[in-house]
Amino acid sequence: MDTTIDHEPFIRQCIGLAEEAAAAGDEPFGALLVVDGAVQLTARNRVCTDADSTRHAELVLVSDACRRLDTDTLRRATLYSSTEPCMMCCGAIYWSRIPRVVFGCSSAALAVIAGGSLAVPSRSLFSHGKRPVAVIGPVLEDEACDVHRRFWSRL
Repeated sequence: MDTTIDHEPFIRQCIGLAEEAAAAGDEPFGALLVVDGAVQLTARNRVCTDADSTRHAELVLVSDACRRLDTDTLRRATLYSSTEPCMMCCGAIYWSRIPRVVFGCSSAALAVIAGGSLAVPSRSLFSHGKRPVAVIGPVLEDEACDVHRRFWSRL
């Protein structure tokens, strides 16, 4: 883990966004974009409220970031997520040129909790690109998994 940056406050904010998503009737995922140490944008999962399976928190965030921020700013950004990004979100992150991802709950842990499929680690996905994307995580995995345990156990 990068010891020069305290990732925990940002991951806790993502967990809070995930809790907001669950309270709104969506699946518990939250993400935020940090540039030069400051939060620029936040997003939460909107799959159920928008009736659109592509409205993952990270994809909502990347889409917003690409419209609002220039490429040089995106290249200095770090995307934080309550949960390790899926394949679809990794593609969006890669093509947006965001160079760093920090996550809480790993895809492997989420698969155990929610019974999911396509649990491919983001490091593995990004390793196939020509541009490097640094991946840090899991960070505060127990806390990040708690919101999933509460949510998925109700279903």
